[in-house]
Amino acid sequence: MIAPTTSLPGGTWTLGNSTITRFGYGAMQLAGPWVMGPPADHDGALAVLREVVAAGITHIDTSDAYGPRVTNELIRAALHPYPESLFIATKVGANRDAQGGWPTARRPEDLRKQVHENLQSLGVETLDLVNMRMGDAEGPKPGSLAEAFETLVELQREGLIRHLGVSNVTTEQVAEARGIAPIVCVQNMYNLAHRHDDDLIDRLAADGIAYVPFFPLGGFTPLQSDELSGVAVRLGATPMSVALAWLLQRSPNILLIPGTSSTVHLSENIVGAGLSLSDEDLAELESIGR
Repeated sequence: MIAPTTSLPGGTWTLGNSTITRFGYGAMQLAGPWVMGPPADHDGALAVLREVVAAGITHIDTSDAYGPRVTNELIRAALHPYPESLFIATKVGANRDAQGGWPTARRPEDLRKQVHENLQSLGVETLDLVNMRMGDAEGPKPGSLAEAFETLVELQREGLIRHLGVSNVTTEQVAEARGIAPIVCVQNMYNLAHRHDDDLIDRLAADGIAYVPFFPLGGFTPLQSDELSGVAVRLGATPMSVALAWLLQRSPNILLIPGTSSTVHLSENIVGAGLSLSDEDLAELESIGR
């Protein structure tokens, strides 16, 4: 078992009215292949979630679309009743089809249905955070998010959601959402090799809004770079550890949600994210995504 700790890499961040660990956990990999169906090792998945909490992590990211319903139900089975300190973020805006696709589902009735499904599968009366997912599997797409986001605002007023965020969005959509209601985070794809949100991250940091990169290690295609490997060899670490440590040092408002279905890998991620990168290391890594 990972030793309980209150000093996880990166310290903490205040998200809305909750203080959470910057090093969090993404539950997507607990579902079956390509995020469909149950895990091959059900008991192992529960063990990972329990180790997450034992390690002191207080931020779990999930979605009822993972599986679908699989990761939420695993979280409930492993951790309910939840520790008071645990903050669970979810997202809405897409469903799953029989082929494993992610068709959009953003009509008001779709979003209300998804929020209630998340409430039911997680076993809570109020969701800590709901991210409005825009775009598609290929990335953000331009267009207004007003109707969809306003539906979540209504659900927040009804007491079903505490905090709001946006995911897979353009800079313009972030501004549009903030013009409708306060948001506490933006969740977009970002890592050493995908730096398109650099300016956005800095602006959000100045306004006290978190940025949560999904696919922090490259997603289904792990990060590969000679520069990354070179820094890792010099530090006696893995490339993935260096990539996580870089994210934490990139900006204080970045929250990590790396996923894994292995307790050993979870421990490696925590230790790796605690690496201290020198100015030389950072300069070398900066060249990757420029």
